[in-house]
Amino acid sequence: MIIPLEWMPPLMFSGLVVFMLIGYPVAFSLAAVGFFFGFMAIDFGYFTMPFMQAIPSRVFGNILANELLLAIPFFTFMGAILEKCGLAEDMLESMGQLFGPVRGGLGYSTIIVGFILGAITGTVAAQVIAMALITLPIMIRYKYNMRYATGVLAASGTITQLVPPSLVLIVLADQLGRSVGDMYLGAWGPSLLQIALFAIYTFYVGVVRPDDLPPVPRTLFGMPLLIKCAWGIIPAAVLIFLVLGTIMMGLATPTEAGAMGTVGAIVLAVVRNAPLTKFDKWTFGSGCAAAGVGFVIGLVDFKSIPFQIAFSVMFASIIWLCWRAWQVRDLRELIVQAFQATMRITAMVAFILVGATCFSITFQGVNGGPWVEHMLTGLPGGVWGFLVVVNLFVFFLAFFLDFFEIAFIIVPMLAPVAQKILEPVVGHDAALIWFGVMLCVNVQTSFMHPPFGFALFYLRSVAPKEVKSSDIYWGSVPWVFLQLIMVVIVIAFPQSVTYFLDAPSTVDPSKIKIELQAPPEESAPPVFK
Repeated sequence: MIIPLEWMPPLMFSGLVVFMLIGYPVAFSLAAVGFFFGFMAIDFGYFTMPFMQAIPSRVFGNILANELLLAIPFFTFMGAILEKCGLAEDMLESMGQLFGPVRGGLGYSTIIVGFILGAITGTVAAQVIAMALITLPIMIRYKYNMRYATGVLAASGTITQLVPPSLVLIVLADQLGRSVGDMYLGAWGPSLLQIALFAIYTFYVGVVRPDDLPPVPRTLFGMPLLIKCAWGIIPAAVLIFLVLGTIMMGLATPTEAGAMGTVGAIVLAVVRNAPLTKFDKWTFGSGCAAAGVGFVIGLVDFKSIPFQIAFSVMFASIIWLCWRAWQVRDLRELIVQAFQATMRITAMVAFILVGATCFSITFQGVNGGPWVEHMLTGLPGGVWGFLVVVNLFVFFLAFFLDFFEIAFIIVPMLAPVAQKILEPVVGHDAALIWFGVMLCVNVQTSFMHPPFGFALFYLRSVAPKEVKSSDIYWGSVPWVFLQLIMVVIVIAFPQSVTYFLDAPSTVDPSKIKIELQAPPEESAPPVFK
């Protein structure tokens, strides 16, 4: 029996869903379904065996040789280092002192710290666990409403999926064929709007149910409070500037920025956790000064001798601090653990990418692309109908798949259709940026709703026994609705994504003059005698 060609794409997709519902690992399920239907298609005569040679060529050419994907282990390693170095504790304590006396102050501080940590670590697990261990006992002590407390902790942890340098944005940029810098610029508007939504909801709860969010007394005042806040915020702000600023200003690739961030994380870990001698402190200070001077000089001429001197001083101080880190046993163990976490995540991403390649090659070979395009372009409502259906589809997929799987399986299918449909609304260059950021906002919900709400699992694993699991799950419901409201805002107002991309031109096209010079007269040919 020969299966008709038009039945192959829906059968492939259905087979993949069945494999995942059974519980097989996604990477191997993707590869198995791809090869199974690929050999069936060869047997039915839909394509020949040489067509399958595209799989190894794409694996080696688009995955193993893709320099952009190197940013993933760098940012993962940076986040793993910062998870253990005490940065989250300092930030939460300083923000708690600053906002504590305000009704709902611990909620505001959790939201702000979640935003800042999201711009540094890029890992949901690190944020949720760190913030829950530090803040949840204080919220319990001062009798915060338990559902609000667990909800704000889980939701603030998922902010990292949207705030640059999110791994989701890096993967989406790769799958959509857009630059990471543009994807980061597009994500800033929704990131800030989401923080505002969370803060507005906290304010609303504080007004309607003031007993649920009591104020917390402040123990630091004056200069000690300022020093505490500066120590908790300034190092993080410098690291964010180095990592994100260099990418969005075009001074470094994501991989280079990730490498700088990794070095910065190790330096922060040393400064915060190692017993520093006076020489170490002078070395750290000179390195920071050299970095600042070198950055200013580099904006003018990065090839000049003063820049090279400043860079050498900074590099030497970093080498010394890394050596000091290796001498401290606790830091040395922390760096082994960070390496292990990085290898696990990187291997998972690589295997999913290989499996997704096997699936997508066969899917395209049996006309899966035209099938998806025909199914989506025929929807009622035009652009808005397409966006509503796609977002509902991704929202329900997120009940069963994590963001890596959605990015590698679904996005390549939807990207060509999205480009064609959305281009008339926001233009050619911004269409896929808008689409990618929209999906990123949507995918955040996968960490917050059952059955695989990993942020809720992380929170349950570290919450005290008096915190009920029902409070954790019911507490997440309002925040999931807030995230869905954010999806609606991004759909209704594309400017929330494209605003930072639409830099106005300072050139008046009507005053441009193009002058062509006449070619020089040809010289007479030489005369040889």
